[in-house]
Amino acid sequence: MKKFAVVYEKAERNWGAYVPDLPGCITTGATLAETKRNIREAMELHLEAMAEVGEAIPEPSTDVDFVELQIVA
Repeated sequence: MKKFAVVYEKAERNWGAYVPDLPGCITTGATLAETKRNIREAMELHLEAMAEVGEAIPEPSTDVDFVELQIVA
């Protein structure tokens, strides 16, 4: 099992998601929950297509963290 980082971004009217370690693996959705479902499906299909054409599945190399800062205005 491999664990890939996913980036979720809020847009004006929807959400987008992409996988840094899988270039071209992107999706959108009306809500964050829908986008999370969509990216899982997109990743599965992306990896399946890579395997079908003989491309090596990359090792995950992206890590994600959050940094909390106190904003002083």
